Amino acid sequence: MANPLIAIVGRPNVGKSTFFNKVAGRRISIVEDTPGVTRDRIYTDVEWQGRKLTLIDTGGIDIHSDDVFLRQMRQQAQIAIETADVICFFTDGRTGLTDEDRDVANLLRRSKKPVILVVNKIDHISQNDQMYEFYELGLGEPMAISAANMMGLGDLLQAVCDLLPPQDEDSEEENHVMQLAVVGRPNVGKSSLTNRLLGQERSMVSDIAGTTRDAIDTLLVGPDGNRYNIIDTAGIRRKSQVEDESLEKYSVLRAIAAIQRCDVALLLIDARDGVTEQDTKIAGIIHDEGRAAVIVVNKWDAIEKETNTMETFRKEVYDALKFMDYVPVIFLSAKTGQRVNTVLSTCDQVWAQWSKRIPTGVLNDVLADATADVQPPAQNGRRLKIFYVTQQSVCPPTFVFFVNDEKLMHFAYKRYLENYFRKTFDFSGTPLRFVIRERTKE
Repeated sequence: MANPLIAIVGRPNVGKSTFFNKVAGRRISIVEDTPGVTRDRIYTDVEWQGRKLTLIDTGGIDIHSDDVFLRQMRQQAQIAIETADVICFFTDGRTGLTDEDRDVANLLRRSKKPVILVVNKIDHISQNDQMYEFYELGLGEPMAISAANMMGLGDLLQAVCDLLPPQDEDSEEENHVMQLAVVGRPNVGKSSLTNRLLGQERSMVSDIAGTTRDAIDTLLVGPDGNRYNIIDTAGIRRKSQVEDESLEKYSVLRAIAAIQRCDVALLLIDARDGVTEQDTKIAGIIHDEGRAAVIVVNKWDAIEKETNTMETFRKEVYDALKFMDYVPVIFLSAKTGQRVNTVLSTCDQVWAQWSKRIPTGVLNDVLADATADVQPPAQNGRRLKIFYVTQQSVCPPTFVFFVNDEKLMHFAYKRYLENYFRKTFDFSGTPLRFVIRERTKE
């Protein structure tokens, strides 16, 4: 059963993201004293008194602005309002009631959704007199909180729960939700692909690099019933380009954090540019973090096709990313929808390999075949002996080899064993981890 959705809305700079982060217990949304920092809908799951909720942070609503970003932020907030079970309408107790608050209140009244009027930045009981003017909005009794000082947050969450129907105690445990991080350089089509997969304008799309600032989570149920959490991330630029831009620095950190928490990373490459140096660095982060991966060559519709164009490009990708030659490469156009239907099925395949466990007996039979085909190396008259191998863990598959002397395990032979395991067990799309241990003497 899906968690109830709680939308946090209001005009810009009233403390929505501060509340969101405090309840989540970690910094998910970017917080700066600048209107318009949060641009998309940001989701997080929280729990209050045993009740699981999904909070939606939104960009500030400016009803009358014609600015392209503010219009799209307004559209994102409208989608959050339409999908929410309860709406928390945030206002600023220090600034007082504004015409912008009245505009948002009118919008919320038309939604016919339960609304809790929240007056934020009430840091002391002596400031309660500042709340009376908010009764004018006709949205019931205002609730005073201070998100920054964590005052009144529990009362607000309880008020939210009181507006929800009783929880179904008999609901079954939900199946695994695959975490998919959509990553890459700025302006390679990450948000376009996310929107195409979801069938809605979930993330803001613009030709301006840096439009997406946060890592944005959205739940998707695929055609076969599999469940995915798609994480659209900010473009990862070279470090030298973001040193002086604090907002973008946070965005890059969130993109890297999205890789660290995902199951499968979708690395988008612009077909018109080929594999760039920055693409290689992002691929290295994915590989080093041990994530399963799919390389997505986007904007394929912009490439003139000749015989074997796709295979030639695939070879160029593998030549540039030799350390990730185990990753499948798919070609698509997020703009036209060409081959986008192959994304989820490919992710299912690599996730299955990333989480695969091989019985110890089978592993050692294959190890015996591998060492028979190519004898282990020797050094200074001593030959490497591999006594046995066992799988220690999955995600990524990690194998422990017990040997007579770990110094005799040359990199080249370790690479040979990895390739032999890949050939035998598939393991496409996932890195492998080999741990070499000397067997202790009795």
